[in-house]
Formats: sequence, structure tokens, C-alpha cells
Amino acid sequence: MFSMRFQLLPQACLLLLTCFVAWAVGSSGSSAPAGERAADFFSRHDSGSGHTNNWAVLVCASRYWFNYRHMANALGMYRTVKRLGIPDSNIILMLADDVACNARNKFAGSVYAEAGRHLDLYGNNIEVDYRGYEVTVENFIRLLTGRVDPSMPRSKRLLTDDHSNIFVYMTGHGGNEFLKFQDQEEISAFDIADAFEQMWQKKRYNEILFMIDTCQANTMYSQIYSPNILATGSSQIEENSYSYENDNDIGVSVIDSYTHYVLKFMEGINKTSQASMQDLFDSYDPVKIYSHPGIRSDLFRRPLDKTLITDFFGGIAQAEAFPLQDIVGSSNHHENDPTPPTSQKPDTSSVPVVLSPTVVSLPRLTGETHAWDNWWKEVRKWTSIFVVGCLVSWVSFVR
Repeated sequence: MFSMRFQLLPQACLLLLTCFVAWAVGSSGSSAPAGERAADFFSRHDSGSGHTNNWAVLVCASRYWFNYRHMANALGMYRTVKRLGIPDSNIILMLADDVACNARNKFAGSVYAEAGRHLDLYGNNIEVDYRGYEVTVENFIRLLTGRVDPSMPRSKRLLTDDHSNIFVYMTGHGGNEFLKFQDQEEISAFDIADAFEQMWQKKRYNEILFMIDTCQANTMYSQIYSPNILATGSSQIEENSYSYENDNDIGVSVIDSYTHYVLKFMEGINKTSQASMQDLFDSYDPVKIYSHPGIRSDLFRRPLDKTLITDFFGGIAQAEAFPLQDIVGSSNHHENDPTPPTSQKPDTSSVPVVLSPTVVSLPRLTGETHAWDNWWKEVRKWTSIFVVGCLVSWVSFVR
């Protein structure tokens, strides 16, 4: 009987060895530092943009009922960026007129971009930030550059930083290096170029996609000179931008051709799509659009085939992984430094400032604590292996 049990001893040892190998393989997979694993997780879908948030500025610069299609253009883009994840808080929508409430609109409170009227672009879930006579050249430039009145509400501010990717879309009537606002004033290509430069100098963007649908649209980005800007337009110089189709019941054109085909392509894009900007530009067909769309990428630092469409049209959240010692060091610094975090020392002649004695900081995580935790984890692992091995051996001997 004892000889039989000793014959089973090699099998028990083999099982014990198998448990040990399984543990070794599992622990080797997690041997990478936590910071590296976190960075790998958050950069899994990173396209190299370096942005952490997305914004959209959508401008319809035309008013009057016969410019119905321009409002439909902007609302179509609004629906697309919102569907792909950019929240209303990060979308600035500027509509120079409200055709949805126009007395000539047979379908009151609705705006459609196709003759079949299957999708209402206006509906109940829309937030217009600048409406009617608020849509001016001055307000547009102030919005981009951040030079707004202190009383301006948050919904009318472009609260971007140097990690923001911004999609700027404009539509209306234009010509060689100008776009009309409400048939009363014009914004020039030089105005837009200088506004973008101010944004760059003030660190208000990481990358910009500038898209414009108007006659001679490509001339509107000819004067841009700031870095990290990708631009595209619907038509070249001395060329018109045409509408796509009319609706007999509405009585006017409902969308422009260039915007229609861009939106048609975007319908095949979702939040996790890997389609690139090059794929979008390759879909341009001058025969269908009735004009020659243009692209300017000499100021843009990334290859177009590596630039995801969702880098501008989407709102996928990004995260930055910081080394733990940086956080701990910052926490210890504030605990040890009794000086209040103010830009200057309090002046006795000024109004007294009451500072709260409460200090909020992260728990102190020292190297000794980490070493102890790692040692305790190892003890628990080896204890578990030993117990499993004893159980396996005991069962083998009992049999």
C-alpha cells in the first residue's frame, strides 16, 4: 500500500510543478510597472494627436428663407458631431436665421436636409448658442480668440486649451477670400488666419480642422499660416458651390452638394471607427459634387492616413497617466510647505484674506510602504501554492 502511495508521489510533484509554472507565467505577465500598463491601456486607441478634448464651432452665416440649405448644412454637422460623442457643452452653434420658425415653413419647427423629409435636424434636442443678429463677424472672432465680455455665459464661450482639437465648420455665401455674414458684412481669409494665429499664441488649440462650404471656398484658407491646421473646402477659385436637391413642398433647396456627401460618408462612422481623414478626402467626387473640393495639409504635422476622423468629429475621452512618484512628491511638497499657494504675500494694508487651515492631500505613499506591500503579496502567493501542493499530495496519498 505504501509502495503504491510512493508510486503516486511523482504525479503529486508534477501537479505541484504545474501549479508553480502557472503562477510564474501569470506573474510575469503583470511584472510590467503599473505606470506602463496604465499608459498602454489609455493609448490603445491613440492616433498620435495628443489631444484630451474635442470642440466644434458650427457657423451658418446666411439669413432669409431662400438660404434654407445653409441652416440645414450646419444642423447636419451638428447632428453628426453630437452623435459621435461631442457634448452640447463643447459645441458652439451659430445660426444667423431660424428657418424652422419661418412663416413660410410648411413643416413648422422642423428642418430637413433631404427631399423625403425622413430626419428632422431641428427637433427638440438642439441648443443654439448664437442666434439671429448675434451671428456677426466680431462675435465669431471674439469667440475664437477668447476676447469675450466677462458677463458672457459659459455656453457662448470656447473654453479650449492646448490639448483641444477643434472642428470649425462654416457655410454661407462667399467669394474670393471672403464669406458674407447676413448679407451685411464680410469676414476675409486674412481675418480667419489672424484669429487662428491668436489662438495658437494663446495656446487655445492642439489641432484645428477647418471646413467651409461656399462659393470659391478654397480661397478662405489660403492665408492661414499657423501650425497644426488641416483645411478643406467645397470649391476652388472662380467656382461655385451648388445645392444638392430641392423639396417641392418646402419650395427651396434643402442642402448643399458638398456637405451632403460629407454627411453621407460620416453616416458610416461610429465612435470607435478607425477611418482616417484621408478616407474622407478620397471620397470626394467632383462629378457628384459639381465642384472641385480642396485640401490643405502643409501646416498639419501628422500623415492624413494616420489621422482619425474621430480626432475632430468625435468626442472620445482621453486620459493622461502620471507617474505615481510625481503625485506623491507634489502631495508631500504641499504638506511640508506652509506657505499658502498665492501669487504674492498678503499685504497688511489690503483687505484681510481668511485662509482655511484644512489641508486636503493624497495619502502618503512612501517607498517603504510599496516594498512592504510587494513582500506581503509574494508571501500570500507562495503560501497559496504551498497549500495547493499539500492538498494535491494529501489526496494522492489517501487514494
